[in-house]
Amino acid sequence: MISEKLKKVILSVLELDDWDIRDETTAGQVPGWDSLSHARVISGVEDAFGIRFQTREIVRLSTVGQLQELIDQKAKK
Repeated sequence: MISEKLKKVILSVLELDDWDIRDETTAGQVPGWDSLSHARVISGVEDAFGIRFQTREIVRLSTVGQLQELIDQKAKK
């Protein structure tokens, strides 16, 4: 399940007041989340959670739930 913190970061970066973001949500389903804004979303997540992603990790992600799992893994280190 995605955290409120992750949801808030995504909504803030994409300048959305609210949107139903769930584990199975993909970037293409969220208004304004295109290939250009994807880098901003990832950067915002890295800053908010104090972690860094490797490029190969990012390209493997297809859902917000997978992003949350990766955040959780990195936060434990």
